[in-house]
Amino acid sequence: MFNSVCVVGLGYIGLPTAAVFAKTGTQVTGVDVNDAAVKTINSGKAHIVEVDLDGLLQGVVSNGNLKAQTTPAEADAFIIAVPTPFKDNHAADLSFVEAAIKSIAPYVKNGNLIVLESTVPPGATDKMVAWLEEARPDLKAAGGAGTAYYAAHCPERVLPGRVLIELVQNDRIIGGITEECAEHAQDLYETFLKGECYLTNARTAEMAKLSENAFRDVNIAFANELSLISDKLDIDVWDLIRLANRHPRVNILQPGPGVGGHCIAVDPWFIVDAVPDTAKLIRTAREVNDSKPRTVVDKVKRAAARFKNPTVACLGLSFKADIDDLRSSPALDITTQLSSELDCDILAVEPNIDILPEELSKTGLQLTTLMDAVERADILVLLVDHLEFKRLPSGKRAEKIIVDTRGIWT
Repeated sequence: MFNSVCVVGLGYIGLPTAAVFAKTGTQVTGVDVNDAAVKTINSGKAHIVEVDLDGLLQGVVSNGNLKAQTTPAEADAFIIAVPTPFKDNHAADLSFVEAAIKSIAPYVKNGNLIVLESTVPPGATDKMVAWLEEARPDLKAAGGAGTAYYAAHCPERVLPGRVLIELVQNDRIIGGITEECAEHAQDLYETFLKGECYLTNARTAEMAKLSENAFRDVNIAFANELSLISDKLDIDVWDLIRLANRHPRVNILQPGPGVGGHCIAVDPWFIVDAVPDTAKLIRTAREVNDSKPRTVVDKVKRAAARFKNPTVACLGLSFKADIDDLRSSPALDITTQLSSELDCDILAVEPNIDILPEELSKTGLQLTTLMDAVERADILVLLVDHLEFKRLPSGKRAEKIIVDTRGIWT
């Protein structure tokens, strides 16, 4: 029976997860090192943009089921949902996971469950257990994971903009250190889950999440490589893909300016780092997608060379449509490169944020509205297919040089 849950990490996954547990009547303590985020959450508001999250938070905070703080508290179950970026050599940086485990170690009691939700390379859940038992040798002496306490990996599998829906409806993969660990984790998630739970070992669960994102990355890389080939051969890639997809067994994805976000742009590297001599296709896909922003920058610079003193508008900074998430965003990377490499006015349009990130604000770049940018710019660089951009009348962009990386204006 899980009457209380402590969620460590209140970001794009941790906060919605904490709120969903709290909605069931579970007493939830949310933990984050960001004091400003904690205060915002305790006021009943979200510090991130996610559909319907503010309304849910208002309810679970006001009824006392969710409280945010900067330090952990005792609970029946602990969920770790902290970032796992990669280092310069593309190896996973597990320092946030280690810090989270050490922070909860004093609060863990016999019989507690610890679930790692962060996306991690194979073997990370074993490391989590080792870090906990190093800090709490009494738990190891009492039998360790599967006896004194329970430990499992249950990776998130949600889409930004649909997180609250998919947290409840999507199937979950649960990998336990032991079978008993997996079964305890299943009991926890079934308090709110409508999807199915599929139990396995921790290492397989870790690899499953990485495989899901690597699969998507490889397919996006194929589309992006087609776009590069089409440019060389003077072919409209959007028309090409539409025609190819008329085959009943072909479903080519849409190319773009690169791949961003906290999953697809990061996770495949964890596989490459684990087996560098074997993961050749996955490595190549990452290299193709990582190189795409540079090709967009070069295309814009060639267009700018036609003018004496052009104004360039970069439309979109987030990594995907209709969200505020800028993590690993190719649009942000492209705008930053253009700001540093072009000696002209660069305008940034991102309808989902109010303040530019530091890497752009320090260049003097100004955030502006879509209509202001369209009126002033000579070159429109469409980087994200936000709804506002899709609705822009064709007459508004007439007589402009268009660099459309999303194919919504073709």
